[in-house]
Formats: sequence, structure tokens, C-alpha cells
Amino acid sequence: MLHVVLFQPEIPHNTGAIGRLCLATGARLHLIKPLGFSLEDKHLKRAGLDYWHEVDVRVWDSWDMLCEAAEAGAVFHFIECRGEKAHWEADLTTPDVYLVLGPETRGIPPSVIDPAHCWRIPMHGTRSLNLATAAGIVIYEAVRQRTLAGITS
Repeated sequence: MLHVVLFQPEIPHNTGAIGRLCLATGARLHLIKPLGFSLEDKHLKRAGLDYWHEVDVRVWDSWDMLCEAAEAGAVFHFIECRGEKAHWEADLTTPDVYLVLGPETRGIPPSVIDPAHCWRIPMHGTRSLNLATAAGIVIYEAVRQRTLAGITS
């Protein structure tokens, strides 16, 4: 299964838009607390449109709790500006793939990142992209790889 993890997201409309992406691609959305908004936030629901109630979303009190609950053999891929290789070089075809994106203003803490699975989205002229844009890029790369490999979930 494809999983999208937002580590301590701060902006509700980014999370809503990413939730919609998850619904469109069959991915499960994981939110790691603390959140910078309430799940009842009108901006979250507005960005998720009327789909938010259909999103497969799990909320975790900590990073460690998510890691403990992850399936055996799950692979976590960290999408960060500090990644040495481009996201399309990651093998996103393992049965349980977790795409981890950090909070909008500070990124994923280095203590959480596995450097062997840290990837970047190539870009010039800017140091970062909107979180929902970045999520869309890597989610659809995972969908592309998984489709070519004959993986349907």
C-alpha cells in the first residue's frame, strides 16, 4: 500500500489538498502530531472539498507510534531538500511504501531521517515548493512506478 506521512503539518489547506491527492490515488494519509490546526478546521475541509470524510486518514501522537504500527518490511522514504538523489531514483515499488514530508516551515528533523532513503525534488530558482505540490510530485511518481510494476494497491 502507498502511504503518505505528513510530519507535524502546519497549514490546513495543504493537508486538505494532500488528503484529496491520497483519495485520488488510493493512498493512506498519516498525520503526525502536533498539528498546526484542528481537524475540524474549515480551511482543511475546504481544501479537501467534500471528499475529506472519504480520505483514509490516521492520526498519530508521535513518529515512534507510527513506526511501531508500520507493517514488517515497510520502507520509509523522506522527501527533503537535503536529499542527495532525485525522488525518481527511489524504488517506490515495495509493498508498503511511506512517503514522508515535513512541516512547511522547518522540514523533517534530521534525527528522524534515514539518509539512505532521503530524496529531493530537483528544482532551480527556489529553495522549496508548496507542500501539496511536492506531495503531488512524489505521490504520482510512486503511482507511476507501481503501475509499471503491476502493483495495484
